[in-house]
Amino acid sequence: MTNNLKTAVLLGLMGGLFVAVGYALGGGSGAAMALAFAVIFNFAMFYFSDKVALAAARAKPVEENEMPEVYAMVRNLAQREDMPMPRIYFIDSMQPNAFATGRSPKHSAVAVTRGILQMMNQAELEGVLAHELAHVRNRDILIATVAATIGAALSFLARMYFWGGMGRRRDNNGINMIIGLAAMILAPLAAAVIQMAISRSREFQADRSGVESTGSPMALASALAKLEQGSQVPMPVDPAVSQLFIADPLKAFGGRGRGGGFAKMFSTHPPIAERIDRLEKMQMGIR
Repeated sequence: MTNNLKTAVLLGLMGGLFVAVGYALGGGSGAAMALAFAVIFNFAMFYFSDKVALAAARAKPVEENEMPEVYAMVRNLAQREDMPMPRIYFIDSMQPNAFATGRSPKHSAVAVTRGILQMMNQAELEGVLAHELAHVRNRDILIATVAATIGAALSFLARMYFWGGMGRRRDNNGINMIIGLAAMILAPLAAAVIQMAISRSREFQADRSGVESTGSPMALASALAKLEQGSQVPMPVDPAVSQLFIADPLKAFGGRGRGGGFAKMFSTHPPIAERIDRLEKMQMGIR
C-alpha cells in the first residue's frame, strides 16, 4: 500500500471511528453533534496551525541577510517545485532539527535549528529542506491537524458522555457506566494509535517526495544518520507539535519511539534506521 493511500485509509478509519462513537453514545443527535464539533474545531486549528506551531517551538523569524544560504536553498527548491517562497524561522537550539508548517503553500513556514546548520553539509541540508517543503506540498500539515483534532474531539466526546452529557438516558445503569468508561479510555487510545500511524506514513512520503526533488537519496540518508546522532541533545518543545519535526525532538527526554512492536505504535516518527533503509533502496532503484 502506498503512503498516500495508507494515509487516506487511516483518516477514513479515524473519521468513521469518531462518528461511530458519537452515534453509539448519543444516537443520531450524538453523531451530528460530534461531526459539528469536529468541523468547527478543525477549521480553527487549520487556520491558526502555523502560528501555534511556531510559538510552541520558540521559532523566530529571520531575514535573508541573516541566513543567506538557507534562503537561497529554500528559494531554489521552491522554484523547482513551482511553490511560493515560505517564511524562514530560526530555533536557537543545538539539537539538529527542522520542521515546516502552514495551512497551504501560500501560508507556509520552514524553521531550522542552530544545531542543524552547524552539523549538516550543503547536500544534507538541502535534503532536509526538500523533505520539509514536501510536507507543505503534500498538505501534510492539514492532514496532521485533521487527525489531531479528531483525536481531541473523540476524547471530549467520550468524557461528555461519561459525565452525563449528551449520552445521558433515563435507563442509565451500571452497564451504561461501564460502556461510558470504556469509551472514554479506548476511543481516544484508538484515535492516538491511528494518528501516530498517519504521522509515520507522512514522514515516509516526505522522504520520498523530497528525494524526488533533489535526486539525492543518500544525501538525505546521511542527514538522517546525523539527526539520529544529535537526537540526544535536549530541546524543550511542546509535545503537541513534535510530530512536525523531521526527527522526534523529544527523544532525549524519554526515549520515545525506540524499539518496535507496541512502542512503535505510539511513535510519531518511523525509526531512523528504517527510513535510511528505504532511501538506500531508492538509491538502488528497488522502490
